[in-house]
Amino acid sequence: MPPIMAAQIRFRPDALAASMARTLTLRTAPDALLAQWARSQLAQIEYLVEDGFRFELSPFLTSLADAERSGFAGRVGAGMTDLLMNALGYVWRDNATCLSSNLDPHADFVYAGGAVSGHGVVLAEAHGSFAQSVAEGRIAGEARRKYLRQVKPHIATSCVHGKVVHGYSVAFGSNPANQDTFLHVAETRISRSKIKSSLPSQQPGPIASGRVSARLALAAHRSNFLLMGASQVVAWIDWLRGVGGRPADDTVTTFFVVEIVGRKFLVAAEYFFPYIRPWRLLDEVDLPQLPWRWDEFESWRLRIRSDLANVYAMDEFAAGSFLRALSGMISGEAGQAPLALDLPVVEPVGLSKELEPGDRDEDSRYPFVQFRDGLALLGKLPRSRKPETLFWSPQRGFL
Repeated sequence: MPPIMAAQIRFRPDALAASMARTLTLRTAPDALLAQWARSQLAQIEYLVEDGFRFELSPFLTSLADAERSGFAGRVGAGMTDLLMNALGYVWRDNATCLSSNLDPHADFVYAGGAVSGHGVVLAEAHGSFAQSVAEGRIAGEARRKYLRQVKPHIATSCVHGKVVHGYSVAFGSNPANQDTFLHVAETRISRSKIKSSLPSQQPGPIASGRVSARLALAAHRSNFLLMGASQVVAWIDWLRGVGGRPADDTVTTFFVVEIVGRKFLVAAEYFFPYIRPWRLLDEVDLPQLPWRWDEFESWRLRIRSDLANVYAMDEFAAGSFLRALSGMISGEAGQAPLALDLPVVEPVGLSKELEPGDRDEDSRYPFVQFRDGLALLGKLPRSRKPETLFWSPQRGFL
């Protein structure tokens, strides 16, 4: 059964920006373009959306041309859809271009995990609109129309990630004149008389409950490590997905381990060195050492990235589990590529289905947002003279 739809959803502005970035990086485009475009979403949210207890558009929105406003509204709609899917318990995501090209048009995204673990995937169509014509009836109608046109025809079909067992059409709109804001969702209906017969089969299959399709995990984590700036990890994922040539085997990716309120995250060193080739990060592969003193790095990074705010990272355990699985697939330890992977799911931070007592204090307790697959957006890196350093080799795992 699909999860019960949320009566309301609470999220922080940085969570919305991160979800916009997550959905943007599922596209097929040059990595550098996607990374820069995704990071710009933070600035757009800062200037075009007011920070408060309800969603309100900034007066700066009126300075945008119609095409620019429509583009921004569409990206916010995609981000709102991602936030909602995470709040409903879904974990893994991919662009819905993986659907059969014989059935066009199609929804925007594919999600898995949560309530459909081991049973298939769900579709999500996203729509956003910022115009004075926005009203509740129009947004509700848009959700229904897009569901019937872009989601319903694909229900019970199959894609590379599994059978489509459910679908959503999410429409989000706000009127910049009076700040009226609406979120409507149309989803697959299951009649009470058919609930028993429509339950997914419990017969064992290639993807057991609690596991994720290897294809879908690669797609989701490609987006995550792209946002982190870990270009070498992205290159290996692309090679496994059949895109691009095989990267050099002697490459090593450096990660810093940072701790915030008792939680540990991996931050890619490549995030701080966007113009230095990866081989410059290490002197030796067998005995990895940083080729610069930490105090010199501190001085350099303060000149280049003085704020060190809004840094994409990964939960240490979630990232480590995936990178070890990735090394196994690259080195062929398991023989044939696995159909599914055992990967952890973490509790989200910065978004929830309902408002609970004390939720408003969450910002001060947890200065970051975190999604169920482990991706996090750190509000600010903690001050540390020399954090722990990890080195990942594509064929040897962590050194």
